[in-house]
Amino acid sequence: MTAPRIGTCGWSYPSGAGSWNGIFYPATGARAEGRRGRFDELAYYAEHFDTVEVNSTFYRLPSPVASRSWVRRTPPDFSFSVKLFQKFTHPAMFARAVGAPRHPNLGDVDAFKAAIDPLVSGGKLGALLAQFPASFTCGDRSRAHLSWLLGAFAGYPTAVELRHRTWSDDRVGTQALLESLGAAWVHIDEPKFDSSIRQTGEPSTGGLHYVRLHGRNAKAWWSHDRAEDRYDYLYDGAELAPIGRSVTSASRRVGRAYLYFNNHFAAKAVVNAVQLTHLLHLPVRGIYADAFVARYPEIEGLVVTASPRLPLRSYS
Repeated sequence: MTAPRIGTCGWSYPSGAGSWNGIFYPATGARAEGRRGRFDELAYYAEHFDTVEVNSTFYRLPSPVASRSWVRRTPPDFSFSVKLFQKFTHPAMFARAVGAPRHPNLGDVDAFKAAIDPLVSGGKLGALLAQFPASFTCGDRSRAHLSWLLGAFAGYPTAVELRHRTWSDDRVGTQALLESLGAAWVHIDEPKFDSSIRQTGEPSTGGLHYVRLHGRNAKAWWSHDRAEDRYDYLYDGAELAPIGRSVTSASRRVGRAYLYFNNHFAAKAVVNAVQLTHLLHLPVRGIYADAFVARYPEIEGLVVTASPRLPLRSYS
């Protein structure tokens, strides 16, 4: 059995009420004290976890330069799962952003592949994540688009997040389609509404199991003052236990398993990632600031603590 990799969705949350600065990362003043150059959030994060899901690639195409930088700043065993650019999964959103209707083509695919090539050649690509909106319902056009997209990225480990219940209402057909295209069906943990997808937590392919945990803040899911409020949620031990059992069971049957917490408000995803890592009897990495543990006593005794120190060694 290959041990599952556990991390968070994204590593940089520099602003807003839910910023990680001064919580998981040192405060701005502490960063500058006695240091030259800019504080490296990714390098610091990589001292604590062995994988991360890159969300910034949804909003803009990455560059090979950025990808090479990610490879250089993380240890050899670190992996990145990369969310596909919004043009591939949210064409209407992309059209509104650019002010004109646009649809993805093979040129866009080639550009994305070139951008992430340093991760591939460096052995650090975990999986590609195709995250579709809740409005993406099961139907002939949606299936055709899925077939085109996954065919265009054939050869890459790919996971597909579907949110609308019409996909799970045709569970057998959806699973057959994804398996025929070599893609994993992402298991998502989130507040459940009438239109929400229903899933069992079982792996959908023999090669890859991919889990995203968004939190269960139902009250703020659709109605909130700030988008980050949706992810203001901390899983408790009783909620994490069945998640741990599910991922352990899945890991026995797949080649690789990735689990990412997206309840990122005020670094709560970090707390839950630590808890689940410990629950699965995996090594908890890194050194945590005393203030972080004081804020989240749930991880007291699970982590090594010390006054915050600043990174970091460079990997090459």
